[in-house]
Amino acid sequence: MSKLFFKDKPIIGLDISTTSIKLMSVDTKRWEVLGYGSIDVDPTQMEVSLDTDGKYVEKQIQLLMKEKLLGVFGSNHVVMSIPTSRTYSRSITIPTGATGSFDESVRLEAEQYIPIPIAQLYLDYEVTDKDSDSTTALMCAVPRKIVDNCVTAAVSNNLRVIMIEPGMLSVSRLLRYTEDGSLPTVIVDIGAASTDVAVIDGTIKVTGGLPIGGNTFTLDISEKMKVSLEKAHQLKVLNGLNSSPKQKAIVGALEPNLKRIIQEIKKIIRYYIERVPGARNIEQVIVVGGGSNVPGIGDFFTDSLVIASRVASPWQMLNFAKLPQPARQFKPRYLTVAGLASVKPDEVWK
Repeated sequence: MSKLFFKDKPIIGLDISTTSIKLMSVDTKRWEVLGYGSIDVDPTQMEVSLDTDGKYVEKQIQLLMKEKLLGVFGSNHVVMSIPTSRTYSRSITIPTGATGSFDESVRLEAEQYIPIPIAQLYLDYEVTDKDSDSTTALMCAVPRKIVDNCVTAAVSNNLRVIMIEPGMLSVSRLLRYTEDGSLPTVIVDIGAASTDVAVIDGTIKVTGGLPIGGNTFTLDISEKMKVSLEKAHQLKVLNGLNSSPKQKAIVGALEPNLKRIIQEIKKIIRYYIERVPGARNIEQVIVVGGGSNVPGIGDFFTDSLVIASRVASPWQMLNFAKLPQPARQFKPRYLTVAGLASVKPDEVWK
């Protein structure tokens, strides 16, 4: 009986990134947010803490739980994400009949691709395609030190970590529930400090990323237009790339780094088409994340990629009910933690 009770406890999401920490509880039967909260962190201290003793991470989780939470959380069982920028993901294809076991083949691929000794990594994979000639899998690895520090920080705050995954997997799960998950899709997750890109076709096929995010856009506008960071943020979220008296100046400021994101997307699509068995034409690009709150960014991607692109908005299905809602421009920040909180029990207890 206790085992069943353990499995039936609600699952909550814990999203740890280099710029913030978030918690969320979701009733997936009604798609209602029961509780949530977020705390901004110092990126430099966060990076150091992840690589050393985790004490800063622990303290920030404590502050979040003590001062920043709204609503209710029905358990302490968390599905946790770690910063995608600190993970290594790659789609690999192993020919049928390759020497050694599939596990050994994955390790050999990891040793060639990842610039960290295998002994210092947690390494896992998920088979995404298989035929008579080969098996394709999504390989994911993360430094043991980072995982151990995040888990210890959570446990120190009386949270029980039952599953860990990269943030992009959480985003793709939420979008499968709220968008048309049958189409081959590129997800572009623009965070505060970095952008992650993934091709989703049933499951994640290829991932990539680069160190450009919403904060980068704000700095670009501030520097190019000679305005304060506060004014630059206002121009970014209120005017963005849409038609306005300041459109030309804002586009001029944002275009160089937006084009770098476009090039990364094209690279990921090309890798998917050329290297992944059974690849299909990409049907759509979905933009998510806190840095996606730039009006007109979907149209910019559509014009640049010649693929229908839009900013995802799952909040029509996933609602905050009676809880005070985050401001509209801040809602995209909660996509990853909402995806974590939307894990179904059979995903954990299989």
